[in-house]
Amino acid sequence: MDTKILREIQERFANDRYATVNGAVIEEVEEGYAKITMELDEHHYNAVGGVMGGAIFTIADFAFAVASNWQGKTVVSQTAQITYLGRAKGKKLIAEAKQVKDGRSMCYYVVEVTDELGSQVAHVTSSGFHVA
Repeated sequence: MDTKILREIQERFANDRYATVNGAVIEEVEEGYAKITMELDEHHYNAVGGVMGGAIFTIADFAFAVASNWQGKTVVSQTAQITYLGRAKGKKLIAEAKQVKDGRSMCYYVVEVTDELGSQVAHVTSSGFHVA
């Protein structure tokens, strides 16, 4: 993707402050796809030393939002199901959202969350409703 278009998309989604303030960065977008990264620091960890489930869900939800909305559509999340698969061993989360179906009024995505070492962290399914 052209870096100018990627920057425009990053600027548009900068208003998703919860995700961006917590470090989520849009790295790639394509038709029905988005890749988001999040560098982990001390505020992402829980009391037992693992990455907070909320941080993992945040990056997955943001990946779904970017993948389903970056072309100007208005899609809102209808359902999301997360399964935590394992502990992040690295220092960066990576979420890749892939469109499975895009219908007239609903869409469905799968989001895989890993770390930079390739550790599987979570599997998320999300459905969305086309508002406009």
